[in-house]
Formats: sequence, structure tokens, C-alpha cells
Amino acid sequence: MADTPDGPVLVPILGDQLTRDLASLRGRTKEDTVVLMMEVWDEATYVRHHKQKIVLVFSAMRHFAAELRDAGWTVDYVKLTDEDNAGGFTGEVARAIERHGPRAVHIVEAGEWRVQQQIEEWPDKFDCEVDILSDDRFVSSLSEFRDWAEDRDTLRMEFFYREMRRKTGLLMDGDKPEGGEWNYDSENRKPPKEGLEAPQRPLFEPDDITRACIALVEERFGDHFGSPENFGWPVTRDEAEQAADAFFAERIECFGPFQDAMVHGQDDLFHSMLSTSINLGLLDPLDLCRRAEQAYKEGKAPLNSVEGFIRQLIGWREYIRGFYWLHMPHLRRANALNAQRGLPEFFWTGETDMRCLADCIRSTRDNAHAHHIQRLMVLGNFCLIAGISPREVQDWYLVVYADAYEWVELPNVAAMILYADGGKLASKPYAASGNYINKMSNYCSDCAYSVSKKTGDGACPFNSLYWHFMDRHRDKLESNHRIGRIYSNWDRMGEDRQRDYLDTAEAFLDTLKPADSGWARAD
Repeated sequence: MADTPDGPVLVPILGDQLTRDLASLRGRTKEDTVVLMMEVWDEATYVRHHKQKIVLVFSAMRHFAAELRDAGWTVDYVKLTDEDNAGGFTGEVARAIERHGPRAVHIVEAGEWRVQQQIEEWPDKFDCEVDILSDDRFVSSLSEFRDWAEDRDTLRMEFFYREMRRKTGLLMDGDKPEGGEWNYDSENRKPPKEGLEAPQRPLFEPDDITRACIALVEERFGDHFGSPENFGWPVTRDEAEQAADAFFAERIECFGPFQDAMVHGQDDLFHSMLSTSINLGLLDPLDLCRRAEQAYKEGKAPLNSVEGFIRQLIGWREYIRGFYWLHMPHLRRANALNAQRGLPEFFWTGETDMRCLADCIRSTRDNAHAHHIQRLMVLGNFCLIAGISPREVQDWYLVVYADAYEWVELPNVAAMILYADGGKLASKPYAASGNYINKMSNYCSDCAYSVSKKTGDGACPFNSLYWHFMDRHRDKLESNHRIGRIYSNWDRMGEDRQRDYLDTAEAFLDTLKPADSGWARAD
């Protein structure tokens, strides 16, 4: 059917835009709108996503479509199993235009660069008007971020975050930050106490829709990483709100002090576990920030916890999005440290004697989740100091985490974790020896390796890999004012001690078996 002057407006909604407050829906009438939602084969398979991640997105999409229908909207929903599924966004929109003859297509810009490139081709491909709208679910528009970044030699989140505090008024006392400080991170680095445990986060029993998605994933994606057996993520707005309620009632008080702590078998600790719902669109991050602020004002949560929570949302999350769009597409290819080693096989199997890595990979496999310090200072730290190829590490993080979309995953991995951008995002590489992990976790106590042993058989691999990393990148890192003094310590060791470290590291690296690339991307 060709488009007609009196045809409806077609509103495609992507899988991470699951809110009725979307710019493309706002102001539209139900009688004059057809909502198009698509389960796209290309998106489910461009990397071999964790089974729980596919279940989460498809189930949340199906629930949101039902919510819209119940509210009176016309929804054209394309399932993956439909015989005539085109397999890609552009093909599905073309088929929907034939079905509905719309006078216009209104779509909110995509979160990921490669999808946005497809959308920007639509005005030339389709006969009807195509209106691409800004995603105003963020505090900072992309143009505002570009203006902020212009003419700055370095981009540091802390200064951007202060602008977001001023713009939103969150935790502000006039033009001053609440409590006199912008950042209370120094109060949020407590190591875990003996026997530290947190309240269990809500887990949601799969309903008929989710069970159908689980069956679909097992049938069509049975060889993907992970299992949907433990699936309990929120898939509706109501469930996401329940999860938020539980966090603010039970865990925000200790969220700040122990947000860097790691405890074997305690996968969630006091973390909010709301990132999946936020990134899908089920929760409004600014609303969550206001709820956190209110908890502080009512004396239900300390300032350091609330500020840390707000900083993650209007600081880091907003900053990462702006950085991603500023540096795409070349950020994908960044490799300033020329890391070439293949990702070790144990990142997929979990079969390693390093207790910290084994526990983080187990949680990742079982839950499609690991908290940010596990991702940065255990898994990511290992990849950095072992010299693992950025592309392989990026693929792994994108595959395994339920909250991972390229716009948030890629800058975190390429720039924050691997320093592959050469320091545009992070002021130094986040490299650490086993001492950091021992301080912030209980992993080392029962590990097959000794964290106190620096070199030789049985020494913690993080210890020798740390110095191996520092030595091989001295020409790039010695001038960095934040870590340059480390080389004075290295030089004081003397050649024999240095050689012990380097030989121990190289012996360990020789034991690493690279993974088959088919784990992440189909051949």
C-alpha cells in the first residue's frame, strides 16, 4: 500500500525505548498513530548475546506492546518467528509502510551508532516523510555535550557532572553543592566487613510472556552463552518500580560505603540492580535521582550514598553517552596500547584457578550481571594488564551483560577499562596488582594463588602482570603525572627482581588458551 495524505503516522519504537513518554509518542493521538515494534534477527545475532539478555529485551518489548494496546494504541508487533520477518530494521519498516500507507514515519534517534546509520538512510529509501527526533530522555542532549566538549584538551566526567548538577538542581544548596563537596567518593571505598551480606533484590517469576521468550531463546539461540534458568529481571514498568522501591527501602543506605566491595557468592551486595530497567526505558533515571535526593532529605539515606548514586546516573551515564557519540565510529578501532592477545577461553568457561575471576565469570554466566568494580577492577583489569585485544574484550562485554548496549559498553570498555583511546576519557589506566583485589574483597583468602607472593610458582598472576604491563608501556605512561612515580619503584627493584617479575608474567601468559571467536560472533 502506498502512503496516502490521510494515512496514519507510523511510530517505530526500538527495544530500548520502552516508555510512553517517548518523544515520538508524545502529543500523538491514538486514532492517528500506528506503533511498530520489531523483534529483529540482526539485532539478536550481530553478537551472540547472553540468553538472559535476549529474553529480557523480547519479553520487555512484548509486555510494553500489551501495555500500549490496553491503553488504546494500535500496535503492529513483528515477532522473530513470523514467517515473513525481514530480519532487519529497515526491511521491517519498509514492510510496515506497505501495510499501513503512513503519511509519515516518526522515530526517536537510536542509542547505537550502527542503528542510527540505518535510520538516517530512511528519508532516501521511503516515499513518505521521515522525522528523526532527538532522544530527550537524557539530561544532556548530544548537541549540548558537543558544545561542552568543544575546545577542551581533556574531557573529564567530574566537570561535566557538576554542570549536570547545576542544570538539574539535584543536591544543590543555592549555587553550592549540598554538604560543601561535589563528590563523596572518598567515603565510598570501604572494604567488605567479615560476613557482609545485603538484602536479596527482588526476583520476578516469569509469566506466560516471559516463559514463551525463554522457550524461543532456547530453541533459536541454544548455543549462546549463559542460561535463562535463573531469569528474574523486571520486564514491566510495574516490576521495575517494585525493584526501585526495594532498593530505596533496603539497600541505598549502604550503597555508597560498599559500592566498591566484592564478596564471594554475594553477587548483588547493595547495588541498585536497576541498570537493565533504566537502559530499556522502563525507569526514568532523573526520577530515580529525585527519589534518592528525597531519601536524603528525609534522613533515610546518607549524603555519600545518595551523591554516589546520582553521580552514576546524571554524571557517568550521561557523560559516557556523549563521549560515545563524540568519538564514533573510530572508538571501535581504538587500540592505543597495541594490545593483540586473544581473549582467554576461561572468560567463557569460567575454568580458572584465579578465584576472583572465576567468581565474577560465574555471576556473569548465571545472572548476565556483575557489578561495576568486578567489571572494572577484576575482569577489566586482567584484560588490560594481560594485553587482550580491545575488539575481543568489547565483544565479550557486549555479549554477556544484560544491561550492555554499545553506547554504554564501548566507551566503558575501550576507554575506561582498556585505555585504548590513549587517555581521552580516563586520566590514567586502571591497572592494579593483587593488593587492590585483596583489599576490596574476600576472594584472595581461598585462592589457589597467593596474593602475598609476587613472583614464581603460586604467585598471584595480577602481581607480575601489573609490572609486566607497566614495563612494556613505559614509553607511553611514564610522563603521566598520576602514575609516573611508579617507575621510580620499578627502577629501585634492580634488574634481577625486575626479571623475576617479567619471567613470571610471561610464563603465565604462555599458559593462556585463546577462546574460539565463535563464542562472541558467529563465523
